[in-house]
Amino acid sequence: MNSVIGETGMAEVKAFVLFKVNSGMEKDVSKQLAELEEVQEASITYGEYDVIAKITVKDLHLLEDFLADKIRKVQSVVLTSTMIIAQEFKGKKQRPTK
Repeated sequence: MNSVIGETGMAEVKAFVLFKVNSGMEKDVSKQLAELEEVQEASITYGEYDVIAKITVKDLHLLEDFLADKIRKVQSVVLTSTMIIAQEFKGKKQRPTK
């Protein structure tokens, strides 16, 4: 499955993009990513990758464009790995109250 139904009721593609960045540039890269329309959130992480961003686009073609045209222009990014979301499950804190 390549798309999930978003809050608007329309199919969309969501993905996590993991980033390795130049040392000391994690905050700078995260701030640059957070300014992009397709980025829902960007976070600094500990471990193998330095930054993770959650991306939402309308289709796989737009995901490819986003990665090729916007991510490659972000300074200090050394490597990325993209994980397309197959299904999402909300935690209790994010579920709507009844």
